[in-house]
Amino acid sequence: MDQLWLLVLAMGAVTYLPRLLPMVLLSNLKLPPFWNAFFQFIPFAALGALIFPGLLSSTGNPGSAIAGGLVAIILALFRLNIMVVVLGGILGVFLWQAL
Repeated sequence: MDQLWLLVLAMGAVTYLPRLLPMVLLSNLKLPPFWNAFFQFIPFAALGALIFPGLLSSTGNPGSAIAGGLVAIILALFRLNIMVVVLGGILGVFLWQAL
């Protein structure tokens, strides 16, 4: 059991250090405005790349998956609550499959 805790602590350190070191060592570095804007869009691009393949294979029917995804995108463009977006996507899939 002691080895398990040691393993968990070591994995935590290995995960935390690569995130901490650049923040501490590069905190005084000033980037040009282009690079600031570029780095601000990386989380959105990564999230889209993670979600899109799962979206297409989520229902077994690409048509209903795309319909649900489009409903969710449209609701998200109106900046609605995330629960409304998710439930709207689910409703879009349900209605597509019901038709």
